[in-house]
Amino acid sequence: MNLLTAESLTKSYGIKFLFRDISLGVEEGQKIGIIGVNGTGKSTLLRILAGMEQPDQGRIVTNNALQLEYLPQEPDFDDEATVLQQVFKGNSPLMQLLRDYETALERMNQDSSKVDYQNTLLQLGQKMDSLNGWQIESEAKAILTKLGITQFDIAVGTLSGGQRKRVALASALIQPSNLLILDEPTNHIDNEMVDWLEHYLNKRKGALLMVTHDRYFLDRVVNRMFELDRGKLYSYPGNYSRYLELKAERDEQEEASERKRQNTLRNELAWIRRGAKARTTKQKARIDRFDQLQGDKPEEKTGKVDISAGAARLGKKVIECSHLHKTYPNRGTVIDDFSIILSKFDRIGIIGPNGSGKSTLLNILAGRIQADQGKIEWGSTVKIGYFAQECREFEPQIKVIDVIKQVAEVITTADGGVITASQMLERFLFSPAQQWTPVEKLSGGEKRRLYLLQILMDSPNVLLLDEPTNDLDIQTLGILEEYLEDFPGVVITVSHDRFFLDRVVEQILAFEGQGRIRSAIGNYTEYREQMETRAQEELSLEESLIQGRKNSGQVSNQEGAADTAQLSKPKERPLKMSYKEQREYEQIEDVIAEIESQLERVEQDMMEAGDNYGKLNDLVKVKDESEKKLEEAMERWTYLSELAEEIARNKT
Repeated sequence: MNLLTAESLTKSYGIKFLFRDISLGVEEGQKIGIIGVNGTGKSTLLRILAGMEQPDQGRIVTNNALQLEYLPQEPDFDDEATVLQQVFKGNSPLMQLLRDYETALERMNQDSSKVDYQNTLLQLGQKMDSLNGWQIESEAKAILTKLGITQFDIAVGTLSGGQRKRVALASALIQPSNLLILDEPTNHIDNEMVDWLEHYLNKRKGALLMVTHDRYFLDRVVNRMFELDRGKLYSYPGNYSRYLELKAERDEQEEASERKRQNTLRNELAWIRRGAKARTTKQKARIDRFDQLQGDKPEEKTGKVDISAGAARLGKKVIECSHLHKTYPNRGTVIDDFSIILSKFDRIGIIGPNGSGKSTLLNILAGRIQADQGKIEWGSTVKIGYFAQECREFEPQIKVIDVIKQVAEVITTADGGVITASQMLERFLFSPAQQWTPVEKLSGGEKRRLYLLQILMDSPNVLLLDEPTNDLDIQTLGILEEYLEDFPGVVITVSHDRFFLDRVVEQILAFEGQGRIRSAIGNYTEYREQMETRAQEELSLEESLIQGRKNSGQVSNQEGAADTAQLSKPKERPLKMSYKEQREYEQIEDVIAEIESQLERVEQDMMEAGDNYGKLNDLVKVKDESEKKLEEAMERWTYLSELAEEIARNKT
């Protein structure tokens, strides 16, 4: 079933056309990724499809059954609303009910003595029962928890920028919709959250349309790709890897067509220069064809981002950290006894949950903040380039070229050549005309690209990059990765982009909580494989220990055992229980029943956690511990029951 069709859309800002006469359709169940260089109009296209902006020409046709939910890059927030109220911001009757219930609950918490408040809450509770609202509320809390938001009753205005955007993502995911439109959903979430979001969107039944630069995400979630390129929209079946194959084929076809056009044009030009006259209809048609060939010149392809800024000489000593410690009053310890000696050509990726201290470590290495304890020394030749997570604020009216000239008019490239600021800007996809436009005219991604160029123009030899992939297009990312591979200095990057980490880094620093930082050699995928292997080994060891405890009463210490082959044979069970085992066998069913009752009580408390949100995390922990105890008790009951049956058989 077709949910939405866009017909002949055209959009421009001033004299700049983003796209002309493009058409597309979204079918039920499709999962579509949109890519293109920054400034080509990806976010604008999403806004038009979501009905938030009008095209200059063309129209949008929607199915009567369409339920559309849209997450922009910069969502609007009600700073006074609680987290749950913000999540339930939709206009459906269910979302309105959930908002009303949260508001009534907040009033009751402030003054529980008012009868009107009690009656209102009771009535809303009955409606929640009839509309299955409790399940939606529970799902919302679960999604928020997965996205690192565990305080559901605090005001949105007290959250950080990244937390607010995760609340907006949770809100988009919980709304009833059969077409979900997401603009850069993986920004501001950590690697584990990206993994979770992948699984969530893969299981989700509705259609999906999203802009993202995360290549692994596109590979694992989408089944169709749209590319905005030079004002046109190209559609490719399959995921990102398949897109790369089909894109290469299209480029080859376009190049072949252009070579043929050039050859024909040369022949016709030679004929014209010989003094051809339009005396006959045939000659006139040939001259018209020549004019058409000249006019058929394809639009210039988006240039390649060629980052070749040189780096200052780096000596033997880079940065040495010894026993660093950092604690924040409201967050606890984020770095505990961390030491590292950085060497020339180190490529290090930093990963971990949001708020775990990754940016804090970068700031300490950059000398922007001080550790509470420990020592850090920088080599005398170190020149740091710090690329912050939040884009640098530029003066709105300053011209693009002046931003770069503030750093250097002329720079030396990595190969020893010299280029001007204007030439460097062209290599970063800023056309000569665009270089003289005010910065305020740039898209968010273009500003981010300009900021990156400004850092590299200063010729640093130690690059500290905090989420460098945010808001950069895939083409820029690919060339940035090539540049970093050949960069003659140190690269340390915080990133949630797994593809970027796999291509750039050779060592991982993983923040594991409470200040612990694990170091692992290899890129991100290799680190994950190491962790999975380690977890499997720990599980196998635990299972061996459990099995050993089970078999502890089965091994007879008979002296003078036969030979080695005899020792390898399984030992027989004892023919009687010890006193301790007998008592355990008599009581274990009561123990299991008590644990199961406790689990039921915990699950009931979780359903009622809306009355006290702060308890939800504690209840989840209690539930996990109870389930583990139940599993162990069931394993012990199985062993003792089998033993009792064997004893009974041997008596008969």
